[in-house]
Amino acid sequence: MNDGRTNNQAGDADIRTRRWGLSLVWLVPIVAVLIGLSMLYQSWQQSGPTIKITFQTAGSLTAEKSPIKYRNVVIGEVTDVTLSKDHKNVIVTAELNREAASFTREDSRYWVVRPRVGAEGVSGLDTLLSGDFIAADPGTSSKRSETFSGLESPPPVTYGEPGTRFRLKARNLGSLDIGSPVYFRKVRVGQVVSFKLDESGDGVNLDIFVNAPNDKFVTSDTRFWNASGIKVGVNANGLEVNSESLLSVLSGGVAFGSPPKSDDTPADPVVTSDNQFQLFDDQDTAFAPGKGPSQAISMRFDQSLRGLSSDAPVYFMGKKIGEVSTVSLDYDEQNRTFPVIVEADVYPRLMGKAYRKLTQSQSGKNSQKDAVLMMFDQFVKQGLKAEARKSNLLTGQLHIALEFHPDDASETVRMDTSGKVAVIPTRATSLDKLQDQLADLVERFSAIPFESMAANLDGSLAELKKTLASVNNDVLPSTRTTLEGIDELMSQMKTTLQTATDSFAYDSPERQRIGQALDELERMSRSVRELSDYLRRHPEALIRGRPEQDSTGVTR
Repeated sequence: MNDGRTNNQAGDADIRTRRWGLSLVWLVPIVAVLIGLSMLYQSWQQSGPTIKITFQTAGSLTAEKSPIKYRNVVIGEVTDVTLSKDHKNVIVTAELNREAASFTREDSRYWVVRPRVGAEGVSGLDTLLSGDFIAADPGTSSKRSETFSGLESPPPVTYGEPGTRFRLKARNLGSLDIGSPVYFRKVRVGQVVSFKLDESGDGVNLDIFVNAPNDKFVTSDTRFWNASGIKVGVNANGLEVNSESLLSVLSGGVAFGSPPKSDDTPADPVVTSDNQFQLFDDQDTAFAPGKGPSQAISMRFDQSLRGLSSDAPVYFMGKKIGEVSTVSLDYDEQNRTFPVIVEADVYPRLMGKAYRKLTQSQSGKNSQKDAVLMMFDQFVKQGLKAEARKSNLLTGQLHIALEFHPDDASETVRMDTSGKVAVIPTRATSLDKLQDQLADLVERFSAIPFESMAANLDGSLAELKKTLASVNNDVLPSTRTTLEGIDELMSQMKTTLQTATDSFAYDSPERQRIGQALDELERMSRSVRELSDYLRRHPEALIRGRPEQDSTGVTR
């Protein structure tokens, strides 16, 4: 029995030993499973949402290598790059970190950072070594999304940048583009962030962003104008060249400012992004005073107006008061001519004090419109005329000048068939008159018989040439021979007389008379020689005579 208990106890011990051995074998895989589960849980805790971004091209994006960054901090990674079903776009699948869940907002933006060369310089050079990556902007929407349309170029302003957006409305875009700079006192303070056509189609709406703290300079009285290109003008001081910067010349630009105010004028309030401003074409137009109501005028010109176009200025006594609206041709059946009809919009209020004084007496009795018409009627009675004058001699541009000519005064102003447009009389410009005078002078010169006069002159010159040849060949040689004989005779006579006078006393009257006679003969011989020499040099003197000389010896 003892042996039996001993055997049973030994068997139980063996069983307990085998059971403990099995638990040690399974301990290692159990621990590995627990570690794997903890790693999966930790990865699940750190993993974020998965999004899909559509781009036109993928660049050098690579799955599991290209990161997604915000402010140079990695917030995710590209997991897959595939083509769309229509093969027109590239779909990039990316997995964001758990803390980057805010980048799934509906207005979040994504774009590929690559080397770019633009008007503002070169960017993205660091990607030449590290490769392209995706940059992100979180947005502000409360809605979430898993699909996004990637931007092909970086946005000019990212979320969270301090500053204010403003809306501008312009007649046309000009050379402005996204990223064009915004200037205040020629200091860059912002940029153009977007633009689109107005729903009515009558203009372009632009959004600009002004960085803080410079956005405080935008007030309710701020004026915006297009500062693109270079402004070149000629004034009394010479050639004037003005530009905001070289960048605005290349890529366009917008500038803003406020009209000057006196010290006692309160400051204008700062505006918010809800305000909309007008974008003027230039600074002069932006700071021009209020034009007030317009008055349409019409002018009829009988001469060619090449160089006159729409928007050409209209000046009243040198002051700009309007612009030309249309230039059209008419037909005069009676005279069979084509007069030019010019219509313009003038703003009498731009005359300043003159307008207020002229309409002050009429404003109480008549409406503002009637007062303006009566003012123009008075002007026409005093000789107001419209002329088309040169604005630029190089380009041939014209403008309309309204000035008084009392010597050519008309009776009264006329109205067109609609009764709303005042017809202003016109006159030819001084340049046109000068051209007419030059044309008349040319016609008179053309009537002179230059050919017959030239033919007669050629005949007279030929006859004169023959006469002078005859004088040179016949008259002068014989004259010279005669004079030489006279000279020789005089010498012989002088010798003879000298011999005869030697027999007279030195102081006798006969000797003196003979000496005087010899002196006279000598002077006569000298004169003959001088005459001979002069005729040899100037044979034409036989026909024209010798010219007179004044007391100073100058020939007249």
